[in-house]
Formats: sequence, structure tokens, C-alpha cells
Amino acid sequence: MKQVFFLWLAFCVFSGMLPPRTVHAQEIQGATHRATVVGGDTIPVIDLSPVVILAPRIFQSRSEQMRYYRMVHNVKRAYPYAYLAGLKLREYEPVLDSIGSDAERRRFVRRIEEEIRGQFEEDLVRLTRTQGLILIKLIDRETSKTSYDILRDYRGGVPAVFWQSLARIFGYNLRTPYDPEGEDKLIEEIVLLIESGVL
Repeated sequence: MKQVFFLWLAFCVFSGMLPPRTVHAQEIQGATHRATVVGGDTIPVIDLSPVVILAPRIFQSRSEQMRYYRMVHNVKRAYPYAYLAGLKLREYEPVLDSIGSDAERRRFVRRIEEEIRGQFEEDLVRLTRTQGLILIKLIDRETSKTSYDILRDYRGGVPAVFWQSLARIFGYNLRTPYDPEGEDKLIEEIVLLIESGVL
């Protein structure tokens, strides 16, 4: 009996060590999928979305738990606007790059600004101070540019300095970078949970 087991085990090990042949496509239940042939068996190859695995959060006190859930609420309120900012920036960048003259570019930027203001101004005015701070950081996460850099690139240096000065009066800093490994680790964790559909 032991000999049969070791023979079977050796077969499994050696068949697994053989280089698999790749088949470009295989018809499976009416759908076309990539497949790999290993030892005569056809194995479908399906790409899955990344899965976020986080340890369950353990709170030391009720106040810590309440702070966490308040942060979840604030990130859930600010994240959709940052996500849309990233989409809009990627949508408009090629158009702006193709515009030749500065005057046309300024007109186009003003038209975009009016469109965005009409759509989102009422909602953005209702954000709390904390949600505004989170939004500034999340815009950096989604666009890889700080809010100040976006203003400077699309509106110019003088308006960027003006809005930065105005923001500083109200306690904001448009140059705040997003630090997912340090200060903003909790925000990054919450965003990953939102993106994966857990929150």
C-alpha cells in the first residue's frame, strides 16, 4: 500500500514539475476563456479582482470606536467627489493638451469650472471641515497631484496662490500630500474597503 502511495505522490510531483503548455482559448459553457494544459488536463485561467484582506479592527475603548466610525462616515462622504475629480481630470487632460492657444485653453477651463460648479457646488458646500480636509488628500490620491498643483496647472500661478491663501485662512492647505503609509493609513484602509465593496 505504501508503494502505491509513494508512486502516486511521485507521479503528482513530477507531473507538476513539467512545464505547462498554454492554450490561447477554450470554449467553456458558451464563454471563451484562456486555459493552460497541465499533464493532459485543461485548466481555465481566469483573472480575478484583487482582494483586500484586513485584520478585524479591535477597539480599546468606546470613544476610539466612535472616532473610527466617524472617520468612515467622513471618508464615505468625501471619496465620491475625489473619485469624480480623478475621472474628470483624466477626461479633460487630453483635450486641454490638444488646445493650442492660451486664450482658448482659459475659455475651456472656465467652461469646465462652471459645469462642475453647477453640478457639485451645493453638495461640496455642505461638507464639514474634516470632510474637506479628507477631500483635499483624496484628490491627491486619485490624481497624483495636490489640489494646489492642479490649480496652478489649469488656472495659473496667481489664482493658485489666491486660493491657497484663502484656504489657509479657513484652516486648509491645498498643498497637503496624501501619505497612505503614514498619516493617512486609516483613510487608505477605509478607501480600500469602499473600493472592494465591503463598506
